Amino acid sequence: MVWTAFPYPDPGYRHTPESLQQAWPVLHSGDCEPFPTHPALVQAWIAFHAGEFERAARLGLDVGVNGYAVAHKAICIYTQYLETSPRKKIATFECVAERCERQQREQPDNPSGWYWHGYALGYYSTGISVLKALAQGLGAKVRHSLETTLRLAPERPDAHVALGVYHTEIVDKAGAVIGGLTYGARKEAGYRHFETALRLNPESAIARVEYARALRLLDGKRKLPEAHTMLEQAVAVQAHDAVERLDIEAARIELNANQQGIKQ
Repeated sequence: MVWTAFPYPDPGYRHTPESLQQAWPVLHSGDCEPFPTHPALVQAWIAFHAGEFERAARLGLDVGVNGYAVAHKAICIYTQYLETSPRKKIATFECVAERCERQQREQPDNPSGWYWHGYALGYYSTGISVLKALAQGLGAKVRHSLETTLRLAPERPDAHVALGVYHTEIVDKAGAVIGGLTYGARKEAGYRHFETALRLNPESAIARVEYARALRLLDGKRKLPEAHTMLEQAVAVQAHDAVERLDIEAARIELNANQQGIKQ
């Protein structure tokens, strides 16, 4: 597999072990990961924040299960934003989900194994079609993993964002009635998760991007101005690392799409 290089390299995203530890609370305000004690994992996270996703993934996987958090984050972020092949995306997210199931058996109290399982299965489901995934029972697995994440780490903002996306996708694809009765998905519940994520992590660009997308999908033109404001706020966020830069670039794309919707 040939990995596409991160397109926005910036010296400000590169850390030493000492500066990484100092910046850790800001860099990990979304996932609440503890600072690593293993030297190889320190280097893996340095690579991750600089946008060296392949190196981060390899270093993490070489450590084993204890390195899955950085490896899976690197793999998932890379696949979401930089992988262009739909087939490779589906295969990669499926592979991450399978490894996470092993991690759940070995480390049942580690929220990372549950979060990345739900995340990967969610994007796998989008790749094969949400309705097909729901028919295969994957919706229940995604929800269970994300809710388990929040049971173990109630104030993990990215899990709230992911659950907000879960509710949004199902209501959008299956409809409010079927989504609510069959899958327990509700528009208002999704919005509450986005609001919680922003309360816990006020500088999150991705929470604003996903919240704005939900407003556009589920409320249409009525909420386009509110979505527009959120996306403007997301674009104005300062990127502290490669992932935040990718989130902000995604916000720019969403902002353009939202502006077109307002004009129509």
